[in-house]
Amino acid sequence: MRLSDLRYLAAYIVPILVYLGVMQGGILTYGAVIFAFIIVPLAEPFLTQSTNNLDEETRLKKADSLFFEFLLYLNIPVVFYLLFLLSTRVTDGIYTTNELTGLLLSNGALLASCGINVAHELGHKDEWWGRYSSVFLLIPCHYTHFHLEHNLGHHKNVATDKDPATARRNEILYAFWIRSVVGSYVNAWKLESKRLGQENKSVLRLDNRMIIYTFLQLIYISALFIFFSTTAALIIIASGIVSFLFLETINYVEHYGLFRKRLDSGRYERVQPWHSWNSNHHLGRIILYELTRHSDHHFLANKKYQLLEHHQSSPQLPYGYPTSMLISMVPPLWFKIMNRRLEEFSVSSA
Repeated sequence: MRLSDLRYLAAYIVPILVYLGVMQGGILTYGAVIFAFIIVPLAEPFLTQSTNNLDEETRLKKADSLFFEFLLYLNIPVVFYLLFLLSTRVTDGIYTTNELTGLLLSNGALLASCGINVAHELGHKDEWWGRYSSVFLLIPCHYTHFHLEHNLGHHKNVATDKDPATARRNEILYAFWIRSVVGSYVNAWKLESKRLGQENKSVLRLDNRMIIYTFLQLIYISALFIFFSTTAALIIIASGIVSFLFLETINYVEHYGLFRKRLDSGRYERVQPWHSWNSNHHLGRIILYELTRHSDHHFLANKKYQLLEHHQSSPQLPYGYPTSMLISMVPPLWFKIMNRRLEEFSVSSA
């Protein structure tokens, strides 16, 4: 491990801010949201972007380094500890309505960055404990089906009409939320039904992963109401909803308007680095475990986050992920900026 690798510890800024908000209250309850959507967007224009890729020797060392694995798995106890701490203190009734709002939003940011995002990385692991850990982290985000649909659906169908998580050109973010959330869930059921059908098994079985995931979600939500106050349960549940809306906003940004060509055979061309928007903005890369180098992730889905590369052929976002997410919430502004980018990219790649 090199000293520069310690920069990935910055991914824990959000959990630290959530902890401070839970313990101190006041304006700090909004700390994680302020950091992610105000401080980072304001800072990134003044930071250089790096398009450098690793040399072969460094790549080999990083590939086998347990440090990067440790950073991922550490999120599991951190996330669930903070959920327990928040639930306990909300149950004690020590917060104002304004503070509860801040905690809800900040916890949503926590679950998006350290929950779904980390679960996404773990879900691509070959080891069974990585995949199980992925599902475990997705429970408080109410998105356990993501484990199935993302790996077996999204990666296969990305940048096509078959993929609900690929935003069409001029599609409003809020309409995309509905289409992607509903479509992804339905697709997950279809994928699992297809698997069981190929094994000549009924869908109504206990080894149906979607049924298992549904039970896990019900147990989790029931436990919140049993062990904590109704207010605490509702805050935690609502923050999970916020987290998957953050995820879907990222999906919107990552694939907006990019589609694969259909070949004469009727099949789509292979997924290439130019079928996802890329971002080399430093803060976003570090905080999201290199998720912003999304082009390389889709090109080689099982590549570890610390090894993801920049591709010259990838379309580049004009801003980092947090800034892009904010802009996407204002459709006219988003279309004005990104439709021009789409046209410029189409001309340059023709």
